[in-house]
Amino acid sequence: MTPYPSRRSAVALLALCAMAACSSSTGGPVAASPQPDPGGGPAAAARARADSARYPYTDADVRFMSAMIGHHSQALVMAAWAPDNGANSSVRTLAERIINGQQDEIVTMQHWLRDRGKPVPQPSRTGMTTHGSHHPMPMPGMLTEDQLRQLRQARGGEFDRLFLTSMIEHHRGAVSMVKELFGTPGAARDETVFKFANDISVDQSTEVARMERMLATLPSAEPSQ
Repeated sequence: MTPYPSRRSAVALLALCAMAACSSSTGGPVAASPQPDPGGGPAAAARARADSARYPYTDADVRFMSAMIGHHSQALVMAAWAPDNGANSSVRTLAERIINGQQDEIVTMQHWLRDRGKPVPQPSRTGMTTHGSHHPMPMPGMLTEDQLRQLRQARGGEFDRLFLTSMIEHHRGAVSMVKELFGTPGAARDETVFKFANDISVDQSTEVARMERMLATLPSAEPSQ
């Protein structure tokens, strides 16, 4: 016959169980979870490298993020002219929305490139970037120097019409850049690149539709004398 445990053994066993439960409920020896590192810095770069190992980025991803910095920069130049050039209230509101949104997106792209040890391009006011070469790379939807000058000199209703027409093509150019990225084998597997590019496509397509409606409601241009 197997002997039953003594009363002292049973009490000791209950005490051990109580200590284990206490330590798990009060957070005794449980390891604390690591706290996120706010902003950038070495920890952010380390996370970027870890993410890149899970979601490898490609040269096409780097080209896209670098080029879109220049593309957005030209949109900021165009939008900044709206208040001084007599744009109507709807166009000024649209311009403010473009500035607020695309400034934040430029910061996101700069962080992504910098965290991966890639050059961060410094665009000119036309938005052209070099992508590591000495030859500027034109992008779809970008205005030429002459077109920028024409927009800069326009006033009132003429500015509204030219701004909307130009920004519609500019946005369409950005959407086509996203389509090219998604059509490149192996590209946009990096989680940040995929989400960022998808957001650009959706947001700018929505803004194109809004600008087309705004353009349709503008007063007809007066015939030139």
